[in-house]
Amino acid sequence: MLSNSKSFMLQIPNQTVIFLMGPTASGKTDLAIQLANQFKARLISVDSALIYKGMDIGTAKPNETTLKKYPHHLINICHPENSYSAFDFVHDAKAQIKIAFDKGETPILVGGTSFYFNALEHGLSELPESTLKSKEKFNQLLKEKGTHKLHKDLEKIDPQAASRIHPNDSQRITRALEVFALSGKTLSELQGNKQSNITHPIKKIILMPERAGLHQRIETRFLSMMENNFLAEVKTLKQNLNLHENLPAIRCVGYRQAWQYLNGEINKTEMIEKAIIATRQLCKRQSTWLKSETNALVLEKSNIQAIIDFIQS
Repeated sequence: MLSNSKSFMLQIPNQTVIFLMGPTASGKTDLAIQLANQFKARLISVDSALIYKGMDIGTAKPNETTLKKYPHHLINICHPENSYSAFDFVHDAKAQIKIAFDKGETPILVGGTSFYFNALEHGLSELPESTLKSKEKFNQLLKEKGTHKLHKDLEKIDPQAASRIHPNDSQRITRALEVFALSGKTLSELQGNKQSNITHPIKKIILMPERAGLHQRIETRFLSMMENNFLAEVKTLKQNLNLHENLPAIRCVGYRQAWQYLNGEINKTEMIEKAIIATRQLCKRQSTWLKSETNALVLEKSNIQAIIDFIQS
């Protein structure tokens, strides 16, 4: 039997990085906490929604008590009106991994944002860094023109990138336009010179519950969010005049639909139905990506002993 005490008798191979991945509502946070009870670990969030301050209920963020006992780094690091790119994540995650190793901890990167995991493992192209001025410029353009018009602009500049980027993906659209504005070269021209960001061994664990069960958990979780004053949280966000529905933060599943409801565009029943459907669609996209991962331990449910054996092998 594995002990839940804090004696940390288990030894993890030196400077191993653990990727704990899974679709939304799969139970990744609970599993990460179970692992943190088995060995000296540093939990690092890989979630593009949990970065935002003031967005707690709709993102299923671990509660304050949990975060106090089991700190998750890279949570609550960004205001919803500000942009946070994959470049920012890679920079911050690498810094957290270094801190973990300096402290004799094993970094557990836990989350469901595939683009972040991919960028960290396989690298990003040598693209120009955003500036405060460029961020403000493209946030303002997004507010004025909207996502679809900016996607049309991208089609004229870089049709190859535009074909890869969904017309609703405001963050990637504005980043592609920003790259062109800063460098004079298209995103497609500059991509391809990727360098890996992690030279340490990576152990990948994928938590993949059965699909029907996941769908039920998604519905149950969202209805619970509604009971826990999710709409009040979104009302508070709407009081911030710097926020609008085209920002990546407000386009997070659940928030977008609640925003539309509070704007009177849809009724409450439609909002709940659309939010649950959007979350299930997100789950499907995440699951599709995860199926392409190789050399990973795939589990339908938590199995600490199997994970420990896998990490130590």
